[in-house]
Amino acid sequence: MSKIEEKKPDELQQVEQVLSNSEAFIEKYQKQLLIAVGVLVLIVLSALAVKNFYLAPREAEAENEMAKGQALFAVDSFKVALDGKGDYIGFKEIVSEYSITPSGNLAAAYTGICYYKLGQYDNAIKYLSKFDGEDNYFTLSVIGLIGDAYIELGKKEEAVDYFTKAAGKNNDVLSSVYLKKAGITYEALSNPEKALEMYTTIKEEYPRSTEASDIDKYIARVQK
Repeated sequence: MSKIEEKKPDELQQVEQVLSNSEAFIEKYQKQLLIAVGVLVLIVLSALAVKNFYLAPREAEAENEMAKGQALFAVDSFKVALDGKGDYIGFKEIVSEYSITPSGNLAAAYTGICYYKLGQYDNAIKYLSKFDGEDNYFTLSVIGLIGDAYIELGKKEEAVDYFTKAAGKNNDVLSSVYLKKAGITYEALSNPEKALEMYTTIKEEYPRSTEASDIDKYIARVQK
């Protein structure tokens, strides 16, 4: 008989011992295990119930309100879009009432944009900062607009942080826009070295952008 064949009975005994121990464990803690399984099932069912019977209807309501607000926003009725009128509650109220929905999140950005258009820059920053989006054109524009709001408030250091953050997303269309804004702001902060860095990045990495068309003028200005 080979050594492998000699080991088989011992291996079978080990397996039987493990199974026996498992059965003993289950018998000993059967009640606790059933409770644990029951709790897990209850959590899953509760999560599904919240999603299907609370979140889904709330999102539908929020989308309906957002559609009204976006229509007003499109025709530059920023005050009404923000505060609401008649059967429309307003972007600001959508943020408050539907904060846990995607539409509530989007409403935060629209609220901030409306405040910016109305010249209320502190409120613009407050609401724009609440928006949490993916790295797309809209999200980058929101980040950049926070920088614009800080510029309006005379807070150049805070502004340049947001311009460089937006530029750092490596977007073929928008990065050059915010690099140029960052460069101009660095010039205003008497930091020509950082301004040159921004302008050079436009020239080297975004040569086909609109901002690159006259970037040599800006580079020459900070190299004096």
